[in-house]
Amino acid sequence: MGIMPELPEVETVRRGLKPFMLNKKIIQVIPEPGKGFYGSVTEVDGATVVDIRRKGKALLVDLDNGNTLMIHLRMTGQLIWRGKNAKVGQVDDAEQFAAGHPSKNFTSELPNKQTRVTFVFAEGKLFFNDQRKFGFVKVLPTAEVESDKFIAELGKEPWDMSSDELYAKCQRHGRSPIKAVLLNQKLIAGLGNIYADESLFYASVHPAILAGILTESQVAKILEGACKTMNAAIDSGGSTMATYVRPDGTTGDYLEKFAQVFRREGQKCNRCGAVIEKTRCAGRGTHFCPKCQGKGSLS
Repeated sequence: MGIMPELPEVETVRRGLKPFMLNKKIIQVIPEPGKGFYGSVTEVDGATVVDIRRKGKALLVDLDNGNTLMIHLRMTGQLIWRGKNAKVGQVDDAEQFAAGHPSKNFTSELPNKQTRVTFVFAEGKLFFNDQRKFGFVKVLPTAEVESDKFIAELGKEPWDMSSDELYAKCQRHGRSPIKAVLLNQKLIAGLGNIYADESLFYASVHPAILAGILTESQVAKILEGACKTMNAAIDSGGSTMATYVRPDGTTGDYLEKFAQVFRREGQKCNRCGAVIEKTRCAGRGTHFCPKCQGKGSLS
């Protein structure tokens, strides 16, 4: 089962696509009518990619004509690059890059019935596939990206936020579980289920503890954990479960190497030896160590 892309996964996509697309001209964009492409093809056709950025979990592809492609994968979106010399069924690091929800699309003939948008370059094609049609590609003027509602509502990313800022947000949302605060993209951008769980374990804080009763030092430790776990994930190529595929066909190995609690229910805690448990918190499956993160550990 796949997982929703989180900031490290989207950063992996950005870094993976950049060598293939930067300074390359989009000869033609071919959208499936009404299925995830918002804008006019005339705003894209003939434009050259001058940068690929990321805001939270959104990819921003800047074009030389003053427009930007905002791409969000949501639950089942995929971005698949096929160079002009790529061979279907084989992964060649010089010709292919695949990222997103895991499926046979990574090595199948494209476009197919799940392809929502095709970008044609002289050097190859970029396919935006989305099985459940929650993702999107939106064309907007580059100058208006920051004021777009989706982007404007994003909170700061962990690296750009001080512990005092996060503590103030915890106080303002004091009756919410701390995990709910971490998952709220308007409060802090980029954290999803994996890294919220990992950050809370790092700080020895139970996910269901109300944000308002956390101390300043605990909040600082959570923020430190967010930065460290997400950096480790980016360095390793994102989370695993065959969700993100590197150009050489291998997947990110964050969960294998670094995850302490996420999807480790029933296994022993690497820190104390207690058995990792799974519960529901903030509407999401939540993993924690009952000993390291016990509710009574606040004292």
